[in-house]
Amino acid sequence: MVELEVEYLYEIGRIRRDAAAVMSHLAAVIPLRVCDRRFSAVVQAARAMTWTRDPFDRLITAQAAIGDDTLLTRDATIRAHYPRALW
Repeated sequence: MVELEVEYLYEIGRIRRDAAAVMSHLAAVIPLRVCDRRFSAVVQAARAMTWTRDPFDRLITAQAAIGDDTLLTRDATIRAHYPRALW
């Protein structure tokens, strides 16, 4: 889901690199890996996140939440609602 949102941000001109370039760079500098959580579990957790209408934000936050993982995001709304979000 993160990779899809990064591509979307590239397509609308919010970032300068496409998803492939961003993901490749991150994999080179941090131990980035594709999450193996079941998508249905992520969707179920996202259903409870009524603080946003953005499906990307809900899914990305839910994916982090079900693993009690830190989520790196510039999004102030996510940071206000997910205590393990950092920027």
